[in-house]
Formats: sequence, structure tokens, C-alpha cells
Amino acid sequence: MIKIGLLSTLDGAYAALGQSANQGAKVALVNAGATLDGTGDRDGITGLSIGGQDVELVIESSDATPDAALAATRQLVEKDAVDILVGPLSGDEGLAVKEYARQHPEVTFVNGTSGAQDTTLRDPAPNFFRFTTDGAQWMAGLGAYAADDLGYDKVVTIGEDYSFPYDQVGGFMAPFCADGGTVPDKIWVPLGTKDFSSYIATIPSDVDALFVALGGADVLNFTKQLDESPLAGTPILGGSISVDGSVIEGLGDRAEGIISAGPVAALDTPEYRAYADTLAATFPDAPPPGLFDVGYYIEMTATLDALDEVEGVLDDGHEALNAALTSLQLETPVGPVELDENRQAIANNYLFEVRGGSSELIETVPEVNQTLGLDRDEYIAQPANDRDNPSCP
Repeated sequence: MIKIGLLSTLDGAYAALGQSANQGAKVALVNAGATLDGTGDRDGITGLSIGGQDVELVIESSDATPDAALAATRQLVEKDAVDILVGPLSGDEGLAVKEYARQHPEVTFVNGTSGAQDTTLRDPAPNFFRFTTDGAQWMAGLGAYAADDLGYDKVVTIGEDYSFPYDQVGGFMAPFCADGGTVPDKIWVPLGTKDFSSYIATIPSDVDALFVALGGADVLNFTKQLDESPLAGTPILGGSISVDGSVIEGLGDRAEGIISAGPVAALDTPEYRAYADTLAATFPDAPPPGLFDVGYYIEMTATLDALDEVEGVLDDGHEALNAALTSLQLETPVGPVELDENRQAIANNYLFEVRGGSSELIETVPEVNQTLGLDRDEYIAQPANDRDNPSCP
């Protein structure tokens, strides 16, 4: 028996994102030959075997907080005895799970969509693999586009106060500031904030745009309250999850025209069309492909491909499996993926605009590495993205 643990956020502010994540992971399992026990978030699978061993899927949930992610991880590893864990979904969760992975070299950890840069950039765990790019990589192209193509000079950012939005803001600001833009204020809010009025009141009236690095219910609440304030209609630049497929419907007409960047765009490729068709057939109520379902699909596909390559062999301390993951190259719905020396994805990034309720591609930024094209030693020597860094007031 091969046990795969699936960890996402089925509780809290990111519950809708976790639902999408599990759907993407299950599409990968269906493609490999599994039959779903049902279409519910926590339903398992039957009928999949690799190397003559049945594959069991064990599902646990967090609420996007590190403590909840660690509790779910301990359940999967220490009680359910999974061989491989796929997840988690959110930034600080990934940092916590990476540290836990060090204590359990007998388990292979494959990221979900957790986008905190330092999950793999600084002091990575040798048994943690990430086939999706990180939060800073997801911003490749947006800062320069805002300054050079849209002509924005002054942008205020707003994001949840934890690692992933820090990397989103940092990834946007570095090129935006280098091209002459200014960011007079960075606003940080607790995850799950419902009343944004006091934060909106601090935004200068003469900003060209707002860079919004919020997700799930937070971006819906913020945008509604923004448009009930004197700043109604202020242009929005979207963080990667702010106009993800799972929330575009909730934003409605307000999503139209928002420019964003991220690892997922609707591509006219056989891989993308095949994935979109299977997602719709398997989960008829699912929104169009987005960051979370596609991300988990890629990570689960990598896991299954590597297991196939080693014919399900795990009794060597996962040595063969981990080697197979390290050298794996994928053709995914959103382009080619390979890993760097820290087991971190190098992949395309995309600029897109929301038109007619879906993301339409503006530009492709090819083969974005984790140091955004800069020398690795120089990049790592810079301060990590946080509440204060970078700065260009």
C-alpha cells in the first residue's frame, strides 16, 4: 500500500481555495487511473495501483495558519502513516511544514501551492520538493508593466500580514521601483479581516492604482468596501490570488480589466485544453482553471509520475523516489517545469487581464527562476521580503 496525504485549506478564509486545490489534485489521480469515491472535498479514491501496490488517498485540512497545518501534518505522518504528503496551500504553512519535514526524512513532502519564497530559497529541506513557483516568481513582469506600459507612478499595496503577501509585494515592487515608481505606503492586514474601512481611510487620494495582495473572502470584502468609499473605482493591480479563477466570479464586473500576474493563464495548448476539459467533466461546478487547482494538479502529477518511474519502490528510504522527483521534467497545462538545485520550480510566468469573466494572456515571461534572473548568492544576500523590505517611498 502506498499512502498519499493531501493537505489543503478546507476551513477558514481560504476554504474555497482549498476546495479548488483538492479538485486539481484529484484530476491528476483520475488521469492516472483512479476512480473518485465522490465529488466532495474529503472523498477519497479507489482503483489506482502503482508497481503492484494500491494507492490510498488520505485527506486532512488546515485553516491557512501554521499551527493548523502542523497539526494536520502530524496527523497524516504520525497517525495515518502516509508515505508522501502533498501540500500545504498557503505561505506560512509551507515554512512550518518544511521545518517539520527535516524531522521525518522517511517521508517525501511535495508542496501544494504554498508560495513563501524561503520554503526553498534559504536552508531548504532535502525531502521537500516544489514543482510550482513561489510568490515572488508569480509577480515576474507585473511591476515593469505597471510602470512602463500603464504609466503608473504611485501605487499603494495592501496584503495580508504574512510571508506569501510579503513575497508578492516584494516581487511587484522590485521592478516597479527600479523603473521609477514609488510606493508611499504598504498596508498589512490580518488574514480574515472583515472590516477594511480604517485601512482604506489611510490611502492617499492621488494614487494611480492599488496593488492588492489579498485572497479568498478578504479580496471580496476589501473590493466591496473600497467601492463604497471615496476611492471607488481606483484601478487595481492584482496579486496572483486576487483575481484567481476561484474568486473572479465573486468579484463580478469589478474584476474586468484588472491586470495581474501569476503562474496560470488560459493557454491555447493541448495540455491546457485537456486539463480544463477533465476538470469540468469531473467537477461540473468547478470554476475555470486557476492557481490552486492547477498548482495542486501539477504537484500531484509530479508525485505520481515519479512513483511510476520507480515502480512504487519506497523501501529504500525513498532514495529512488526523491532522485526521480529531483530530475523530473514536466509538460504541464501552463508550460514546462523543471527543478533547480534547491528542488524549486523554474517555470513560465504570465501577465494577464480579466476579460469577460476569465483571464486572458497579455505576455509570457519564460523560465522564471527563483532569483528572478539575478545571481543566486547576491539575491540571497539581500534582506528577505518582509513588512519593510523592499522600500521605495
